[in-house]
Amino acid sequence: MKKWFAVIGDPIAHSKSPNMHNTWFDEMNIDAAYIPIHVKSEDLENAVASLKMLGASGWNVTIPHKQTIIPYLDELDPLAKKMGAVNTVLCLPDGSLKGYNTDGAGFVHSLEEVIGNDKKTLEVLLIGAGGAARGIAFALQQYGYHNLTVTNRTVEKAKEIVSELGEGRALSITETEHSLDKFGIVIQCTSAGLGNSEFRLPLSLEKLQEGAIAADIVYNPLMTPFLLEAQMKNAKIVNGLGMFVHQGAIAFRYWLEQYPNTNNMIKRLTDELNRS
Repeated sequence: MKKWFAVIGDPIAHSKSPNMHNTWFDEMNIDAAYIPIHVKSEDLENAVASLKMLGASGWNVTIPHKQTIIPYLDELDPLAKKMGAVNTVLCLPDGSLKGYNTDGAGFVHSLEEVIGNDKKTLEVLLIGAGGAARGIAFALQQYGYHNLTVTNRTVEKAKEIVSELGEGRALSITETEHSLDKFGIVIQCTSAGLGNSEFRLPLSLEKLQEGAIAADIVYNPLMTPFLLEAQMKNAKIVNGLGMFVHQGAIAFRYWLEQYPNTNNMIKRLTDELNRS
């Protein structure tokens, strides 16, 4: 029986996941399909039940469902449980649903492809305190980045992440703007700028240090307003495409126990996004 997979979110039309996974299926001669499904927050419980009933083998979860999907799953991978966020669901043979988080590991892989793995002592700033920020924070800690600061418009949410990490600090946006020149790595972890949407910078980059590493988790457009502004400050840029491809490849391995070609996919999607 042909396997099928999906990605659920709101919005979802911008997603390159179907293109990516269907290309990998073709490259690896796997009889499977992957589709996008637009799911609003109020429809999430019914959507999960429907995916299970209709025989999906698994699916990806994107904004805004990474945390709110958890009550509808039967089991969580220990890291996903610790993070409190899920971006990958596997339908187990007994019909139960298991949640994983591949965002954080995918981000660290993409970051270190660009900057190497010898920058672990730098001060790291995460902007945002949602599911993606939480996943990235725990993954950075796991990979040896311990000088972490989280900033968010609602600083209490940043404090929650820091408390769960057991290290680091939380700052308000204003405090962060005043001390931005202290950070060697600045990571934009919100959906701001997604799909060329109306955008304002989450904080002023006036004090961004020259040569700092500026990363964004948004991959469409490749150069978000945040990255463009950081580039004007002579920062080293890490776009969100590498994270997207690596998190997808890790999910692919959970579903099918095979690892796809990530290098070719990054090149392919970079060309496609540049053309558009």
